Amino acid sequence: MDQLNRITTNEPASNLTAVISQSPVKLQAPARDYELQVRVSAPITGNQLPIIIFSHGFGSSMDAYAPLVNYWAARGFVVIQPTFLDSRSLSPNPKADHGEAVKAYLEDPRKPLMWRYRVEDVKLVLNQLDLIEATFIGLRGRLDQTRIAAAGHSFGAQTTATLLGTRVINADGSLSEDLSDARISVGILLSAGGRGGDALSEFAKKHFPHLNQSYTEMTIPALVVAGDRDVSPLTVSGPEWFRDAYYLSPGANTLLNLSGGEHMLGGISGYLVTETTDENPERVAAVQRLSWAYLRSALYPEDPAWTEANAWFRKSQNATGQIKNKY
Repeated sequence: MDQLNRITTNEPASNLTAVISQSPVKLQAPARDYELQVRVSAPITGNQLPIIIFSHGFGSSMDAYAPLVNYWAARGFVVIQPTFLDSRSLSPNPKADHGEAVKAYLEDPRKPLMWRYRVEDVKLVLNQLDLIEATFIGLRGRLDQTRIAAAGHSFGAQTTATLLGTRVINADGSLSEDLSDARISVGILLSAGGRGGDALSEFAKKHFPHLNQSYTEMTIPALVVAGDRDVSPLTVSGPEWFRDAYYLSPGANTLLNLSGGEHMLGGISGYLVTETTDENPERVAAVQRLSWAYLRSALYPEDPAWTEANAWFRKSQNATGQIKNKY
């Protein structure tokens, strides 16, 4: 309950439900070097609970992003967080800083296929929802497997976008196969990399050719969240690159552009985390409430959560950005 009480809330406490998390839940993954471990967070009450599969950023793990995960779970979602193969937690030196982790990753022979492994892992989670439901204490019979959302940050946002329909442009100009998953009906892209081609830096072209991606084929609805001060060595386009998913995808119908936001969007990756250079509780609160409301109204069209959250954000004295809608 301690972490739950630390969340910045924007509605009466009576609307919240206590959250329980369980990890590691171990899933069968015979093709992996490591078993697939996930963290599951769920409200202690409620039935027919919708699901969010959350994909962490590069080097992170199932134990991160508590400000978002706790917020969503306290408001009725079951959140499942896989630990992907690029996680520092699987490294012989798990305490390596980000720079050391990147250096090790550049030398990892699995690097060219890591983006695919991540997508495959999310599909493994989707294939084993019955096992997750049976393994998690008190969850049996409470999942609504017809209402599934995917969310991700940074590298995890690309993982999510691929599941929503984006395609990688191969060296010969052809598109990679369609890896989208029809079981996912809506998505959240947090600090998602943009278009490929001449928008990529030479560093990205050399080491991360999977970032040469096309959003034209992403037709599943999504909320794109970007910071207007997010500067990345992966692109020559500046912060605008992180808004490409909204402008180039027919599915992404909403953009939350955060004023002053850098890559961690104010601190979504954890409480008191050192990698957050733009720590801002109001910015995190905006991501929390608007992301939850977007998913809630997308999965339950009769629910006014998105309309109410929009009104709250536009009237709030602490509003930290702008919302755009295509339709």
